[in-house]
This record gives sequence, C-alpha cells and structure tokens, in this order.
Amino acid sequence: MQAYRILGTCNPGMAWEAIGVEPRVGAMLPCNVILREVSEGIEVSAVDPLASMSAIDNDELKQVAGKVRDMLSEVVESI
Repeated sequence: MQAYRILGTCNPGMAWEAIGVEPRVGAMLPCNVILREVSEGIEVSAVDPLASMSAIDNDELKQVAGKVRDMLSEVVESI
C-alpha cells in the first residue's frame, strides 16, 4: 500500500456549534482529512461537510456545515 495518513482534524468549537443546533449530528461530524500518496505526489481529501450534513433537514445545521466547508477548503487549498 502506498503512504496513507488519516489526520484527526476536529474543530471543537465548530463541533459544539453543530451539536448545539442538532444533537444527532455527533456521529456525522467530518473530522478526518486524508493524505494519500499517488503517482503525481500527495493527494489531500476531506468530506464535504455540507454534503454529509444534508441527510438531516435542519437549515441552521447547514449554515454551520457551510462554515466548516469554507474552513476546510481554505486549508486544503493552502497546501
């Protein structure tokens, strides 16, 4: 297997905010980022929080997930 890392990237403040608006969301929090060796170098990937949270019909939760997506995107793009 090529090099592969799973990084725990939980943001406690954002997790607290999400659970505050939707207590059932704890099991769905997108707290991992994957680094995987590919022929072109290293691939960085993460779950789209907005997509994963869309299973719960809660507009306030979707706003929090959008903030998390923006934060993750900024980090991944800066690498």
